[in-house]
Amino acid sequence: MFWFGCDCFYWSRGFSELDSEPSEPKPFSLPSPLPRWPQGKGFATGRINLGEIEVVKITKFHKLWSSDSSHKKSKGVAFYRAEEVPEGFHSLGHYCQPTDKPLRGYILAARSSKPTKTDDPPPLKKPVGYTLVSSVGGGGYFWLPNPPAGYKAMGVIVTDKPKEPETEDVRCVREDLTESCQTSEMILSKKSNPFSVWTVQPCERGMRSQGVSVGTFFSCTYELSSHETVRDIACLKNLDPTLHAMPNLNQVHAVIKHYGPTVYFHPEETYMPSSVQWFFKNGALLYRSGGKSQGQPINSTGSNLPAGGSNDLEYWVDLPEEEEAKSNLKKGNLESAELYVHVKPALGGTFTDIVMWIFCPFNGPATLKIGLFTLPMTRIGEHVGDWEHFTFRVCNFSGELWQMFFSQHSGGGWVDASEIEFVKGNKPAVYSSKHGHASFPHPGMYLQGSSKFGIGVRNDVAKSEYVVESSERYVVVAAEYLREGGVDEPCWLQYMREWGPVIEYDSGSEISKIMDLLPLVVRFSVENIVDLFPVALYGEEGPTGPKEKDNWEGDELC
Repeated sequence: MFWFGCDCFYWSRGFSELDSEPSEPKPFSLPSPLPRWPQGKGFATGRINLGEIEVVKITKFHKLWSSDSSHKKSKGVAFYRAEEVPEGFHSLGHYCQPTDKPLRGYILAARSSKPTKTDDPPPLKKPVGYTLVSSVGGGGYFWLPNPPAGYKAMGVIVTDKPKEPETEDVRCVREDLTESCQTSEMILSKKSNPFSVWTVQPCERGMRSQGVSVGTFFSCTYELSSHETVRDIACLKNLDPTLHAMPNLNQVHAVIKHYGPTVYFHPEETYMPSSVQWFFKNGALLYRSGGKSQGQPINSTGSNLPAGGSNDLEYWVDLPEEEEAKSNLKKGNLESAELYVHVKPALGGTFTDIVMWIFCPFNGPATLKIGLFTLPMTRIGEHVGDWEHFTFRVCNFSGELWQMFFSQHSGGGWVDASEIEFVKGNKPAVYSSKHGHASFPHPGMYLQGSSKFGIGVRNDVAKSEYVVESSERYVVVAAEYLREGGVDEPCWLQYMREWGPVIEYDSGSEISKIMDLLPLVVRFSVENIVDLFPVALYGEEGPTGPKEKDNWEGDELC
């Protein structure tokens, strides 16, 4: 379960003890205190202006009710209202979370950012009443605020008594200041009736999207699925085009130096990362479809690469033909390796995503796992030019590290800061898998394939002396929101074609040879084995660069 929010959490024992079970979530804080960030506009000032409204994040809660059963493996779910809301601000809803997770959340409170003319509808209004969504055994009553015409509710609220809540408790927001939202994670469901509770998030979450997560939740008595649009509530919209809460360039450098992860490569890694410049200087060649059979050398800055457009398959990069030069290039050069940083707004500019790209000249062959047997491939999984990344998300209210995204081939996942391994101070660990360079939060073996049958590609990660300190060895290559005094993007970043040639594997032949080595008792037919492996094993298109990836402008997988 992953949670959106920001800032440190304050813990109070003064809540109502309505339920002795389950146990209370414990607060989480980062290993080290936050630094004093460099001065700037609105980054880490505690409040964010969204245009007509100003919002503040509330992290001190009063527990209202808890349920002793929830969705999946959580022990229970606790529901809270915001406490110590600053004068003039109004809470927009309630917060909930599983009780077996650290207390990790927030609720936004809002106020008008400027005086409202008499004839203009105010940005915030009280609900006209409430509709009872459901009453849950044990004393939980779920209420949907009924907004005035032209306004939207921001979330469902909870009471421990059947009496309808006071309209003073929350505010609704004028509809033109809101964005649509969707379900994210189901955290409570009851088999006795069709009742469920969901965390919610903006429907659009790319770097140019305006949706702001409020920290509230939604509940209903009808069937919903993940990432389904919710009609009865909304999220906020950031209408401030300046995105004043985003960090300036000095603050970006301070954030990276404070949080920049330590990247560990496997102790048996053969194919190390390198800088892009080292790759070009040491023999990488540019080929063109239908052109000369001999590749053309690439300038160290990539200035002679075709720029812009899209991947039209006209060009690709490849290794030199001379065997010694090819072998040296495949091995990479750890000493030159650096992280290429893309800084972008997230969730309407209330968060900053620091996306760190790392380049490896070569992706090595895969290692297969078939039950108890580990079988190294000779060619399957190989390709030239491997781009991988991870992302750490920072809260713009405070500058606190909130969560990280670990990219794993064509997938990946968000991990909350409370579940990250920290190496030194507030610097997380990132583990790069052997040969494939996918990113993981903890050492071990991760299977890409069928966990049910124990069949797939092994991703082995472990600590070693092969390390890249991203807080020291990085280059900011893009930050589109910094209009004046921004970032000069390198030439090679504009190359939208493939960083390696298309490779097709005779996977059936290689897997057949492997099958002959296995005991009869574990031999499947080749066809069945192939069906259980990731599709990428059967051929590799040359990977494209960072700007051609979906997550360059879009959000990471959610």
